[in-house]
Amino acid sequence: MADQYDFDLFTIGAGSGGVRASRVAAAHGARVAVAEEYRVGGTCVIRGCVPKKMLVYGAHFAEDLEDARQFGWNIEGKSFDWQRLRDHVQNDVARLEGLYGETLSNHKVTIFNERATITGDHQITLASGRQVTAAHILIATGARPHIPEFPGNQHVITSNEAFHLERLPRRILIAGGGYIANEFAGIFNEFGSKVTVANRSDTILRGYDEALRDRLLQIAMVKGIEFLFMAELEHIEKQEDGTLLVKLTGQEPRIFDCVMVATGRVPNSEGLGLEAIGVEIGTRGEIVVDAFSRTNVPYVYAVGDVTDRVQLTPVAIREGQAFADSVFGPGQPYAVDHSCVPSAVFSHPPIAAVGMTESEARNRLGSIKVYQADFRPMKNVVAGRNERCLYKMVVDAANDRIVGIHMIGPEAPEIMQAAAIAVKAGLTKADFDATIAIHPTMAEELVLFK
Repeated sequence: MADQYDFDLFTIGAGSGGVRASRVAAAHGARVAVAEEYRVGGTCVIRGCVPKKMLVYGAHFAEDLEDARQFGWNIEGKSFDWQRLRDHVQNDVARLEGLYGETLSNHKVTIFNERATITGDHQITLASGRQVTAAHILIATGARPHIPEFPGNQHVITSNEAFHLERLPRRILIAGGGYIANEFAGIFNEFGSKVTVANRSDTILRGYDEALRDRLLQIAMVKGIEFLFMAELEHIEKQEDGTLLVKLTGQEPRIFDCVMVATGRVPNSEGLGLEAIGVEIGTRGEIVVDAFSRTNVPYVYAVGDVTDRVQLTPVAIREGQAFADSVFGPGQPYAVDHSCVPSAVFSHPPIAAVGMTESEARNRLGSIKVYQADFRPMKNVVAGRNERCLYKMVVDAANDRIVGIHMIGPEAPEIMQAAAIAVKAGLTKADFDATIAIHPTMAEELVLFK
C-alpha cells in the first residue's frame, strides 16, 4: 500500500462486520485502524442477539421448571430475580467486549474509542480533533431501532434499553410484528409480565411461511400474549404514578407500565461526512453498494446493516471477510451470495427457516410439492404440554430439489443450521429420504416426510 496514507484501511464501526474486516485485513498485512464511539462488539454483542439469547435461555426455565414435575422433580419455592439475570448478562457482555478488543489488538489493529467522520478525500477526523488518512475506508456503523413519530414517543423504550430495565414491567405493550417484537414478547411473558403486542398490519413475521406464523400466533395466545392488529401508536401520556396512558388506533386508551417499540431498524449513515465525498445514500438511509460492498466512491466500502441488504450478524461477518480478502488478500475478489440465507426467530417456541416459503415457491416455480410434519414432541407429551411442532419442506416438482425448509418447535434453529447446508447445496428430497433417521429426535422428521 502507498505510504502516502497513515493507514491502508480505516474502519468506522467496530461491530461484527467491522471487526472481522479489520482483523482479516490486518492478517493480510494491511495497516488498519478502527474507530468506535460506543463499545467494541456492535449491536450483536452489546445490545442485540447475544444478550437477547441469554434472556431467551433464562425465560425457558419458566416452563422447564413447571414441566420438571412430570419428570419426577420436585422444585419448591422457585422464584425469579430479574436483576440477577440482567447483571449476569451484562457482565458477560463486558467479557465478550474485552475479547473483541483483544482480537483487534492481537492483530495490531489501532483502536480509536471515539467518533470518526470523513472530512475530505481519504481523510478522517476523530472527535478529539486528530486527522488521519487512509487508502481505503470501510463503513460498518450498523443500524439502530426506529422510533415512530407521535406525541409522547419520548416515553418509549427500544430493544437497546430492554436489557437494562430496573425492574420488570407488570404490563408491557410491544409495538411491532417482526422478530424483535415476537422475541421480547415471549421473553417478558415467561418472566411474568402481561404482554400486549400491537401491530400496524394484520400479519406478524412478514416474510416467514404463513403456516409457521399462524402456529406461533396460536401458541403465543394460549400462553397469554395479547395481539392487537391494525393498531398504531397515536399518543402516550405519562401519568403521575409513572404509568403510561396509551392510545392505539381503533382501541380505547389503556394503561401500561412500559411501552417498547420494535418497528424496524434504521441504517446509521448520517453524520459520517459521506456527503463530503459524494457517497450515494438510498431512500431508507442505506449506503448503496455493489455485490463487492463498493460504494460509488472507489476507495469507500460498506458492510453490514448500514447497507440494509440482509440485517443479520453472520451476513455482516461474511461481507467483512469478503471485503478484506478481496481488497487485501492474494486471491481473486469474490462477492457474498445473499440468496438462501437461513434465519431464526427466538420466540417461544422458536422458528427457523431457509429458502423459499410455499407461496414464494408457487409464484416462482409453479409446480411444487409440499411435505409437512405436525407432531407433538416427546418431551411435551410427558410434560402434558399441548404445543405441537410444525416442519415443512418445499420441493421443486420439476427436479425434486428442496427449495425451502421451515420449522417451528423446540431447538428449531439448532436443527436448521445443518438442514440449511443441504438446501444451499441443492440436495433433493430423495437425498433426505435416503438418510437414516436418528431416533428418537425431533430432527428425524426431516428424513421421514411422506
